[in-house]
Amino acid sequence: MKTALVTGTTGQDGSYLIELLLSKGYEVHGTKRRSSSFNTARLEEVARAEGHRPEGLILHYADLSDSGSLTNLIRNVAPDEIYNLGAQSHVAVSFEIPEYTADVTGVATIRLLEAIRASGSTARFYQASSSEMFGSTPPPQNEDTPFHPRSPYGVAKVFSYWATVNYREAYGLHASNGILFNHESSRRGETFVTRKITRAVARIAEGVQTELVLGNLDAVRDWGYAPEYVEAMWLMLQQDEPDDYVIATGDAHSVREFAEAAFAHVGLNWEQYVRTDSRYERPAEVDALIGDYSKAERQLGWRPRTDFTGLVQRMVDEDLQQLRDEKAGRLIRVDL
Repeated sequence: MKTALVTGTTGQDGSYLIELLLSKGYEVHGTKRRSSSFNTARLEEVARAEGHRPEGLILHYADLSDSGSLTNLIRNVAPDEIYNLGAQSHVAVSFEIPEYTADVTGVATIRLLEAIRASGSTARFYQASSSEMFGSTPPPQNEDTPFHPRSPYGVAKVFSYWATVNYREAYGLHASNGILFNHESSRRGETFVTRKITRAVARIAEGVQTELVLGNLDAVRDWGYAPEYVEAMWLMLQQDEPDDYVIATGDAHSVREFAEAAFAHVGLNWEQYVRTDSRYERPAEVDALIGDYSKAERQLGWRPRTDFTGLVQRMVDEDLQQLRDEKAGRLIRVDL
């Protein structure tokens, strides 16, 4: 049985990665931050089918700002694979809390890499890098495209990217970067634009919301389906040699197109419900991110399976079902 350590387990990607690893027979150790409120809703979706925490999943309190907790965890768990998915991952928020973002999204990667090196661990390491590193560099973007980040979040991710490369080259660690373009699902945080749209569409269709306020409708992104992207993470750590890979769809759509498709799925005209507010725009915008995943297809055998329309419709349908379950009192908490 392989053992994996996953940071960021309470996020979208962490929950899907845990499902994938458990299905492959791993013992999975996940980190979570102490909170006075429940913060494991996505993991509850993993547990709900069984009614309890899945066997093989062990959760630990740890924090990416605390090197001691990370070092002790790696020493005690002795994982075969480490997936660093934890971060302050909201781009707009990173402008409000840039120092914190730099610490937990950037410097924390050094903490993990140094813990691996100092402990003599042979664990393979995956770093969750981001298309936001490319920023204003024109698309399409691939592994050789120069970085030009346009947010504190993007800057912090560039730091983590190069830290991973440096420890790979300096110390021979099996450390890989997955440069993931936008990937979405019904487990996406409700403040991210795609989930904000699909959740609002469900609520408007059910008569509990009247309008949706958005920022820049012209931003173009490459959106894929999150469960498929965590498969790519796993594949990277199964390779004999570490490397860096762009994971994307190569298909681009604007925020306006996303909203239009989401409303159309429930038979509504988006223009009747959407208005814009400059307060939701960022100090520095990223106009277009479109990934070239040909290296991942060639070397990992990975390619996206869910197209843009299918992704939008799936998210709307699942938000509709979640809202109906909430109204009917069918959502049951699972102790984790």
